[in-house]
Amino acid sequence: MILRVLLFSTALVLSACQGGIAPEVKPDAHQLKSVDFGGGMVAAANPYATNAGAEVLRAGGSAVDAAIAVQAVLGLVEPQSSGLGGGAFMVVHDPKTNETWTYDGRETAPSAATSALFLGDDGQPLRYFDGIASGRSTGVPGVVAMLGRAHEDYGTLAWADTLDSAITLAEDGFVVSPRMANLVARMGQYVLPRDDNARAYFFVDGDPSKPIPEGFTRNNPAYAATLRAIQDNPRALLEGPIAQSIIDKTRENPLPGTLSLADMANYQPNKKPALCSAYRDYRLCSAPPPSSGGVGVQAILGLLEPFDMAGVGPTVEGWHYFIEASQLAYADRDRYVADPDFVTVPVDDMLDRGYLAGRSGLIKPNAALATYLAGNLGPAGEDATAEVPGTSHFTIVDRDGLIVSMTTTVESPFGSQRMVGGFMLNNELTDFSFRPTDDEGRPVANRVQPGKRPRSSMAPHIVFAPDGSLAFTTGSPGGNSILAYTAKTIVGLIDWDLSAQEAIELPNVIARNGTVRLEAKDLPEEDTDEIQRAGPAKEFGLPSDLIEGLEAMGHDVVRSRGEISGLHIIRVLPDGTLEGAADPRREGTAVAVTQD
Repeated sequence: MILRVLLFSTALVLSACQGGIAPEVKPDAHQLKSVDFGGGMVAAANPYATNAGAEVLRAGGSAVDAAIAVQAVLGLVEPQSSGLGGGAFMVVHDPKTNETWTYDGRETAPSAATSALFLGDDGQPLRYFDGIASGRSTGVPGVVAMLGRAHEDYGTLAWADTLDSAITLAEDGFVVSPRMANLVARMGQYVLPRDDNARAYFFVDGDPSKPIPEGFTRNNPAYAATLRAIQDNPRALLEGPIAQSIIDKTRENPLPGTLSLADMANYQPNKKPALCSAYRDYRLCSAPPPSSGGVGVQAILGLLEPFDMAGVGPTVEGWHYFIEASQLAYADRDRYVADPDFVTVPVDDMLDRGYLAGRSGLIKPNAALATYLAGNLGPAGEDATAEVPGTSHFTIVDRDGLIVSMTTTVESPFGSQRMVGGFMLNNELTDFSFRPTDDEGRPVANRVQPGKRPRSSMAPHIVFAPDGSLAFTTGSPGGNSILAYTAKTIVGLIDWDLSAQEAIELPNVIARNGTVRLEAKDLPEEDTDEIQRAGPAKEFGLPSDLIEGLEAMGHDVVRSRGEISGLHIIRVLPDGTLEGAADPRREGTAVAVTQD
């Protein structure tokens, strides 16, 4: 869907922004030009959430106010992807000061966590799903506290008012979407029904054989009660009875965790200048580590800089260059990115133009590389982190030109499968490497440490045009595939002159660790597994002749029916209108708000 709203002026001057510096150090700012964005726009992963954000904008709220409303509703209607019990990264561009900030609401490990958190009694890594469905997997939830911090800076409505739509929806009930019903049915075959609260909520009459179906009206009075507590105190999840209920749930078997009230009370979201770099004549701004999304996406684009991507287009040659750049960027990302409060992350080196030019020089025009090794940027062990698709992304522009691009998650579908207060607890700590050292005994950068934030792939981006004005926002859910999903939209919009919707509907091509997983248009139904069949990617996939061309170059291709990205974009068109687009692989919408 593409919706447009008149943009009376598109003159935003490019924010000077940087990453890796103290949270309250202000980036340099250029002179601000006046701007009027009409009534604004919201693009989010569920119509209930999109409409809640638009309602806040109509009431005179800011983009951050609308983000609070969107997140609160997403946690209700899309609990498989994000929620109050999870974390997020939000990039905000402030048109008044012309600064671009990142708010980091990533979860933290308990103070009692050790490097053996995900090792069994035999000293070997746990099976991945055993780690997910355990009390050990839950970190201190940060998204609500992060939004509270952002509201202090940019809220125009009262904090409590931003949650009203979600409370009403939780009390009156919402219609269960096809995606939610599908995932309840699928996860109901495993451990989701093991939790008493989750079993009562997600299954008719609490019967695990009766998952709530599409079209079922589901209310959630416990969620409404939690939101009312949050209305009174943005840190209600981190102190008092809700915090204690979270801790109690994580202490249950199997594999109980060690979260404490002190861990919860000590949590603070971070505010940092965004991580920005250039691609062509554009400026890309995103979240710095512990997210790998900003540096990873920007490294992919930096590696593509020497190639004529506009000239070759989305051909075999164009996708070959995209694949090779992705392989090299993922190799560096996997090896070096983690929480910079605990390890040295060579972000500047990873994005150095000379370094990237040297890495680009490895790429051959007609053949895949035999191996994809990380560059020599310092000591770090070979990574052993597993990441599963999940998460949600949304983006908002308000009438004053405040811009939000936010990615939010509980990690796996339904997080740790444990529910309190009407919401799911995250399993974000499984984003750490289960192995603390590699086979050579070198410490893995993304190993478990007490108080540490696990590495993320979230990559919310705001992109500025050559004249410094807003070009577009973009971002996606999807585990470590987020980097590829987001990067392809930037190539599509900048190099291939596509609309926002066309950029989203480009085939998803994920190249990492020597393998290329891609959406295949002509894949027979019987050749797909259940998860792949759940996606509508057949209409967006690459045709067989193009895939065969990539294979002839030596690429190790795995054909996939459905890469379930959930991209959302707001873009400024040359005629001064806003274009909003939502990924048809999920259930998102874009809504333009008419200015009064």
